[in-house]
Amino acid sequence: MKRREFLSGSASAGLLGLAWPGLLHATSAAPSFRFADVTQHAGIQFQHNSGAYGGKLLPETLGSGCAFLDYDADGWQDILLINGMDWPGHKRQRSTLRLYRNDRNGTFTDVTKAAGLDVEIYGMGVAVGDYNNDGFPDIFATCVGQNRLFRNTGKGTFLDVTRPSGLSARQAFSTSALWFDYDRDGLLDLFVCNYVRWSPEHDVFCSLDGKHKSYCTPEAYRGDTCWLFHNRGDGTFEDVTATSGVFDSSSKSLGVAMLDYDQDGWPDLLVANDTQPNKLYKNLRNGKFKDVAVEAGLAFSTEGKARAGMGVDIGDFENSGDPGIAITNFDNEMIGLYRAVRTGTYDDISIAAGVGLPSKNTLGFGCAFLDVDLDGSLDLAVTNGHIEETVRNIHGNVGYAQPPQLFLNQGGKFQDVAADVNGDFAQPKIGRGLAYGDFDRDGDLDILLTTNNGPAYLYRNDQLAGNRSIRFRLTGTKSNRDAVGALLRIFYDGQSQSQMVKTGSSYLSQSELPLTFGLGTRDKIERAQIEWPSGVKEEFKNLAAGKSYHCTESKGFTPSAGF
Repeated sequence: MKRREFLSGSASAGLLGLAWPGLLHATSAAPSFRFADVTQHAGIQFQHNSGAYGGKLLPETLGSGCAFLDYDADGWQDILLINGMDWPGHKRQRSTLRLYRNDRNGTFTDVTKAAGLDVEIYGMGVAVGDYNNDGFPDIFATCVGQNRLFRNTGKGTFLDVTRPSGLSARQAFSTSALWFDYDRDGLLDLFVCNYVRWSPEHDVFCSLDGKHKSYCTPEAYRGDTCWLFHNRGDGTFEDVTATSGVFDSSSKSLGVAMLDYDQDGWPDLLVANDTQPNKLYKNLRNGKFKDVAVEAGLAFSTEGKARAGMGVDIGDFENSGDPGIAITNFDNEMIGLYRAVRTGTYDDISIAAGVGLPSKNTLGFGCAFLDVDLDGSLDLAVTNGHIEETVRNIHGNVGYAQPPQLFLNQGGKFQDVAADVNGDFAQPKIGRGLAYGDFDRDGDLDILLTTNNGPAYLYRNDQLAGNRSIRFRLTGTKSNRDAVGALLRIFYDGQSQSQMVKTGSSYLSQSELPLTFGLGTRDKIERAQIEWPSGVKEEFKNLAAGKSYHCTESKGFTPSAGF
């Protein structure tokens, strides 16, 4: 049996010393914002249960995820936390996922039981999307075993429709997932990542010292294919994995993000694989996909080796109009940070951009591009944590609990300011999931983190320099109601920013669907352009900062008095 040592792996060389247009040297100015740990004040009382009892079963190391969602459609972001459970034969407690309703005053109420979500699952990840276009977000939870689809009734409750939807036929070790409309028919389809072929009965014995059982690395198991389910529009889904071109039984997938890498208006998929080449599934516009990751420069490290990809996100961090990419990897492998050098081709610029070396001794999971200081450039938040609690005995500079990182974008050069924004935020954690959302509706983005077999953390973003933002909530009519896949560009002072409405991304998690653009101290933008998934294009001019705009496809927009 091939087994990788916990601290081996390829270190991405990046493009050390090379610059690109717009790359500036970082300054060391104090961050213009702070994070306040409001977990307890907000009433978020959650403890992830990995089910660990000493048997060192593989899934125990990887969970779990989280999401911001507006489940009751009241305009305020609620919180969903995915949980595991005790293994059969080792029952000690009852643990369920948790749904927290936003009380609109900085606190949340646990409504899990009232919402019908008080169920035990060995949950891993979550994808939120309005698959039946009724105006209320539905929940897909990935699990070890049977995944679950919970339909939102619109009355504050959810119904488990896994079986009638046709999603109960397959079981696996599922991880991340996302909703997207790959055929642009106005209905959200479902993509599900699977890790390896594992079951408690076939758990492999691995050891670091030859005596005591340790958690295995993925080389100990065969890979498994991801799944693609087509939305029929009648509440059921068709498994099109085999015919769509995404079938690949060698993959060991942990993260997935949607992007339009070739900018043809059709959604493509980037899948982060663990010890296997990453996949970039190009949408062929006929219901099929083709893996072009090798040609695009995303399959391997710069040394031509497959890394241990965990989380992934997409963002136009250079404000060039091209989607950039971040992929978190194992320790000694660094984060992969990719910029488009031409349409459809990427270079890993992690070292030159200041992200590579600071992430060399971390094992990254959740990640997200967001403009945390509202200066008009996307920053990168990453949560870290190892999978083996004895790792420091093997290599002294790599710990089990690891500090999150917050890479502030300073003109294309990134600087980790996590230790400067809140002492608790930078405390070592066994990090896994990460999502962002403006839960207090003050116009900046707050962060939700999960830890393995530990608590969740909610950090409120407090702006100190008076930077402003503009927010957009999009509703499709001909397009899917969530407007997933819509591209929004804003223009001001000869500059532009772009963001896409997307589900999934990060690791096992999902951020809010509304889009937030930082504007610095500007009080307006000159225009906003929306390219809807249906192909409809709209433009709005002279929009004021400090507001949220609800844009309905082909029906204009409605500004709010604030956020």
